[in-house]
This record gives sequence, C-alpha cells and structure tokens, in this order.
Amino acid sequence: MADQVVRVRGYVESLSKALEEARSKTRQSREVQEVLKLSELYLEDAKYYLSLGDYVTAVACVAYAEGLLDSLRILGLTEFTWRKPEVRKVLAAGSFDLVHPGHIYFLSEAQRLGLLYVVVARDTSIQQIKGRPPVLNEVDRLTLVSSLKPVYRALLGDSHDFLRPVVEVKPDVIVLGPDQPFDEEELRRKLESRGLPGVEVIRLRYRLNNYSSTNIIKRVAEIAGKLNKT
Repeated sequence: MADQVVRVRGYVESLSKALEEARSKTRQSREVQEVLKLSELYLEDAKYYLSLGDYVTAVACVAYAEGLLDSLRILGLTEFTWRKPEVRKVLAAGSFDLVHPGHIYFLSEAQRLGLLYVVVARDTSIQQIKGRPPVLNEVDRLTLVSSLKPVYRALLGDSHDFLRPVVEVKPDVIVLGPDQPFDEEELRRKLESRGLPGVEVIRLRYRLNNYSSTNIIKRVAEIAGKLNKT
C-alpha cells in the first residue's frame, strides 16, 4: 500500500509540472485555455481524492488531466516534458512497543515525504534505554510495524551499531520524532563519516498527548490493580 501511495503522489506531481510547463508554451486561444483549465480542475480533483486516501479515483482524475494535455500536444498546440517522479527513501526508527496513535501519526507524516523504511529497535536496545524489557518481542514488533499502512519496509535495528541499518537503506531523508534523543547536526556528521553525505534530517514537531508505550503500560497496571481490588 505504501508503494502505491508514493506512485500516485509521483503521478500527481509529474502532471503538475507538465501542466505548468504546458501553460508557459501554449498558443493563446480561448479553446486551448479552456482545455488547460479543465485539465487543471481534474488535477485538483486528483489531489483532493489523494488526500482522502481514495487512490483509484485520484489516478482516474489525473489520467483524465494527462489525456487532455496529450490531446493538445498531439495537435501541436502545446509542448511539455513528462518527467519521471523521483521517489525519495525516508527512514524512521523507534521501539514501537504497543503501537499507539502517536506512532501512527509519526509514521503517516514521515510517509508523506517518500517511500518509508522503518527500523524497529532490538529487545536488548529497549532494555538498555528504558530499563525494562519490551512487552512484545522484536519479531512480533517487526511483524506489527510491517503491517502498518504507511510502511513500505520494516527491518530490525542493530544492538551494537545503530547506523548499520541506515547504511543498508541509504535514505534520502531521516525523520525524527519530537522526543527521540538525537542531535540533528551530530547525526548528520556521523552519517557523513559513514559515507552518507547530504542526508536530510527532519524532526517532526507535534504534541505527544501523553502517548507512550511506558505510559500505556502504567495505565494498564493501574486498571489491573483496581480490578484486583474489586
């Protein structure tokens, strides 16, 4: 599904650039301008249905827009170059122990930037960082994250070298959550030292609304304690 979303977005972006170029190279006449306007309206419809997650209708709309542009080009009334969309590799990482709405928002926003790869932390890494074992083991968490709609591919992290899976993926963009303990500039320097210069590092800023696996575990423990007393 993630691959399909990226393809549809790429189709829409390519048509947007083609339409912009066609407008600048089109012979000025009322009939031609009306065709361009109609193509633009279909493109706007495609963007609307894309925002709703209706990818079939989005593709149908952008295909109509493309057909209108092609009709003008076949008649020699406009020119444009169809550019293949660039698909960027985007990488995000986390423990994903008890997936919650905060995780879904994080991954959905990251996926807007390209094809999303997700590194799932190892059990030993979670034990070291959080001082407790994960509720779900790494295989289960990998399976869970792999099934999420925004994710193109999920892979396990490395307990000894956290950059090893990053080097494997070779992302164009790394997306950090608001509470992930990484310094952006330091991360860029480490990536450059590992042969990955120019990787864009983006930190998403959003309210966590108290979402965290640890808080969920505490809440479950509180509820369980109250039930045991009744």
